Amino acid sequence: MWTPGPLEIIIILVIVLIVFGPKRLPDLGKSLGRGMREFKDSVTGKDKDELPEASSAEKPEPTTVTPASEQKS
Repeated sequence: MWTPGPLEIIIILVIVLIVFGPKRLPDLGKSLGRGMREFKDSVTGKDKDELPEASSAEKPEPTTVTPASEQKS
């Protein structure tokens, strides 16, 4: 089976850069990574629906305390 060497990889990357352009490469990489992550999760059986209970609990809103010296009667 053919394995690309360093020169072939550089040539392929230059062709990809010319075809897609520098503005679309980050979006292309992001969507490729997202697709690979979804594929891996589907193969291993992990779903987003199976999140632990602790992460779905609501966090209480922080309360502000005014010092007594700043309170005016």
